[in-house]
Amino acid sequence: MEAAADDTTAAGAAARAPAARLMRRLGRADLRAVPESRRALRELLRPWGRPEQSEIAELLTSELVTNALVHTDREAVLTATVGPRGLRVEVRDFVAREPRPCVPDADDGTHGRGLVLVESLADAWGVRAHGVGKAVWFALGADAA
Repeated sequence: MEAAADDTTAAGAAARAPAARLMRRLGRADLRAVPESRRALRELLRPWGRPEQSEIAELLTSELVTNALVHTDREAVLTATVGPRGLRVEVRDFVAREPRPCVPDADDGTHGRGLVLVESLADAWGVRAHGVGKAVWFALGADAA
């Protein structure tokens, strides 16, 4: 009986725990930001204890950061928040053009696969317009495998 009370208390404390957050400005066309963002996200997620989701999160973050830097030729802002309900990653840029997933062309090499990966691996994703551009985001739930 006492162990059950401890488990309930621990679960309640975890649900009330503040979310951990990463925020990073990404320089214009600075592709060094891609591996740096992955490393920073990996550190943020280390206490999360979900290695499979962390690997997926790193991959999807790489895709969003790369897309923002390559397709907008502007600066961007990466924000990642992890809490009891899961992870949300958002990359905000300053170009209003909305990205769309497309079937990659075989002649395109590795181009055109980013949003298809996001769409297939994230629990949820989307694009949110803001005053001077957009934010592309994805979420991975705490219960997802």
